[in-house]
Parts: sequence; C-alpha cells; structure tokens
Amino acid sequence: MRAFPSLPLALVALACVSEHGPLTNRMAQSSTRYLTRAARQPVSWQPWGREAFALAARLDRPVLLYVGADDCRSCAAMDREVYEDAALGSMIDSLFVPVRVDRDERPDVAERYEAAVRWLAGLSGYPVTAFLTPDGSAFFGGTYFPADDPVTGRGLKQILPEVAKSYRERRAFIVQHAALVRELTRTRDAQARSVLRPAAIEAEVNAVRGSLRLAVASRGALRSFTHTQAVSLMLVTYRRTGDSSYLDAARAALDLMVDSADSTGADGARDEPPTLVRAGLVRALAPAWALTGEARYGAALLALLNRLTRDVGRTTFADQEAYVIGSVLNGPPGLGASAATRALSALDALLRRAYAPGRGVRHSATAGPGVLLQDQVQLAGACLAAYRRSGGRRYLLVAEDLASVLDRDFADSAVGGYFDSATGDPTAPALPDRAKPVLDGLLPGGNASAAQVLLELAEATGDPRYRQRAEATLEALAGAVSREGTRAASYLAAAEQALDAHGHDWLQRH
Repeated sequence: MRAFPSLPLALVALACVSEHGPLTNRMAQSSTRYLTRAARQPVSWQPWGREAFALAARLDRPVLLYVGADDCRSCAAMDREVYEDAALGSMIDSLFVPVRVDRDERPDVAERYEAAVRWLAGLSGYPVTAFLTPDGSAFFGGTYFPADDPVTGRGLKQILPEVAKSYRERRAFIVQHAALVRELTRTRDAQARSVLRPAAIEAEVNAVRGSLRLAVASRGALRSFTHTQAVSLMLVTYRRTGDSSYLDAARAALDLMVDSADSTGADGARDEPPTLVRAGLVRALAPAWALTGEARYGAALLALLNRLTRDVGRTTFADQEAYVIGSVLNGPPGLGASAATRALSALDALLRRAYAPGRGVRHSATAGPGVLLQDQVQLAGACLAAYRRSGGRRYLLVAEDLASVLDRDFADSAVGGYFDSATGDPTAPALPDRAKPVLDGLLPGGNASAAQVLLELAEATGDPRYRQRAEATLEALAGAVSREGTRAASYLAAAEQALDAHGHDWLQRH
C-alpha cells in the first residue's frame, strides 16, 4: 500500500540541494565497527544525538533513522544493495537528515523504534527504517526497503520523495499521526498493570505451546532466540504442573533444534546474534537433559558450552556478554566443568571492566554507568549463577547491589515495573518517556529478567522483600503480554516460577 502521493524526483532533489547544500558523513568517528564501516557509504549519516535532531529542525526536514547491526543479514543486504547507491545517497541527503544507529550499542533506541514500526506497519525485526519528525516522533516506517521498485512503488527511490512531499504539504496530519503512535505506545505501558491470575497465565502458556507445536508440525525455523525461551517455558511449566504435554512440546522443538544441520555450530535466526541463540539454547537444553537423561541432549549441550566459551570475551556490550556467561554457568555442574571455569574468569573480567559498586553497570566503554536496564539485570543474573556454581559470596553481594540500583534508578514508583534506562534520553524531545520492556527480543525482556533475578535473590538470601518486588513487577506488566505468544515466554516463565515458589496464595489475594 502506498502511503504518500508521488512527486517528480528531480524537482524535489534539486530544490532541496540548492536550498540546504550537502551534509557530511560523520560515521568515521563512531565507536562501533558496524557504524564506522558506513563511513564509506555515499550517505551523510549523522550519529544519534542532539545535533542531528537540531539540524533537522533547522533545515525543516524529517529524519531518516536506520537501525542495523553486525549480526543482521538483512541489514548487510540493505547496506550493500541500497546505501552503496550514490544516486540514492544524494537523494537522501537532499531530502532528509539521515541518522544511523547500531542496534547493539543503543538497544533502548532500537527497541523503541522497532515498537513504533510495529504500530505503523505491523512489521517486526531488523533493520528498522523509520521516518521521524525533528522531535523524534515516528510517522512512517518499515524494515528492509529495496533501492528501487517501480512496479509496487515500495522502493526507497519511490518512497523518499513521497515522504518528503507529504511532510511539507501535510504537516499537520504528519504531526498528529506521529503523536498518536507515541501516545499508543505510552498508553500501552500505562495500562499494562493488571491482576495476575493463574488462569490467565495458563492460557498464555498454552498459546505458546500451540505456537511451538505449529512450528514443529510445519518443520519451521526453530532457531530464533524467542523459540529457545519458549522451550524453557514449557520445561518450567512441566516441572510445576507435571503435565507431560508441556514436556512433549519442549522435546519435539528441541529435537528439531538439535537435529538441524549446525544446531551447535554457527547460525541462529536470520537477523539475530548467533552467540545469543546458542546461549538461549543452552538454557533450554540443560533442564531438558536433567529431566529426560537423553544422551544426545547432553552431547549437544557439551558442544554448545565449549563453543560458547570460545565466544566469551568477543562481545563489546555488557548485557550480551553477561547473558552468555550466565548461560554457561547455569549448565549442569557435572557437565562442562572447564567451560564453567573459563566463564567465571570472563565474569570477573566483565565486573572489572563494566561494574562500579553503587553505580551499576555501564553498557560499553563509551557509555556511562547505570544507563540501561538490561545491563543491570543480565549481570545480576550471571552473578547469581556464579554464586550457585562457586559459592563465592562476592557474586551474591554484587547481585544484591544491582538490585538496589534497580530500585533507585529504574523503578516506576507510581505504577511498578522498571524502565529501560535510568533517565530519559535528552537527544530528541519525544523520547523522555521511558519504556518498560517486557517482551523477548535479542535477550529476555528486561522486566521479565528483573523479576527472575529478584526471585533468585529471595531464594538465595531468604529475604521475602525480593519476592514481593518480583511479584509487584509481574503484576505491573501483566497486561502487556496478552496474546503476544512466544515473545512473552520469559515473562511467563518468571510467573510460573513465582507460582512454584509461593503457591497460588499471592495471586488469589489480588
């Protein structure tokens, strides 16, 4: 469906070039390999920051936001097929202020605009291509766009001038539409609080079981991160209920994963970091092997653990590194002992590099401390796994400190749950509204992981206040997981564990 009326390309481009002049590609000074590679492209990419949005306001142009990543094949294809096109680069520079973001460096920005594209176009995944007003509000977007598609009109050479013309001539509509998308996102977060009932949890878990069965029946691709979380949910539910249908669903999915050509080797899903998919699969295989004793699960698990320890230390960002380390340390004590030793060493190195007591975890060497929720909860989870594995009390103390950081810097004291960042992003006026992530993506949902960490802290310390905080977090986001299928798996697993640890009493009181 075409969203904007057409306009001759040459007229638009000439008018804007003569009025505003060329921009300059600023990617050479970027802090990630993915961004610096774009310095050679004939597009004047600007880094995410106040300057880019101020420039858009001064030039009275929309922003073309492109979010990609190193481990995204579709992103690589779009870079190669679209953004190497000099004529298209000239058109972009004449009509927009182009801003480029590394998904892994700024997951908060990436997740927010991926959610906006879901509202706008019903599309998920990466790359994210979004058109924004100069205050950062999204009004049009999608994922992968070809350079040229004159038949359907969905190529960027057709879309770009239409978007620019609509922005100039239908400004009031564009601003209103962008404000509506932003309000829908904010309203969803505000209305997420709900009574958490066992029947509602069961219905959502059964929906995930149905999705897994359909994928298995169709021999579909079961190598995405969200599928590994769905298998883990089935196993958690089986342990709590004893209902073998959940175990059967988990085993059928795992059998496909293990039997696939390189289940323990390289590729994950098409646009996800393979290391994270392996780490998610380890967390599914470990309980499956413990429950069933199947030798091939043990063999696949050992191969994955050894592969993950080779991957440890190669990740720049604290949240991903901590998740991989935690996956290794959560493995069975009798399997992969040498892998666990290497993972503990990697955790110690990560703590020295990224953690400051009382201040939290910084995302990367170029980011300040205590900025993003995922860094805090994933490192806390890895430390709890290290405490269980080694008995080292210092790891438990770090996890407790990070739980304090969560409450101080990330908690929504009015409604409950945790925001994705410690403070609002001042880059664009439309972004001070912090989101509360709960659904799985490249990692488990931030609030799902927070609830899991708090439940584990309650068990490790015997302090019931951690469990109360976990329950409050689950209730604060209960309405956000309805009908979300496999993307809600980590949240549902935390809810199942709360039921298992505390019985039905606390749910029935509400």
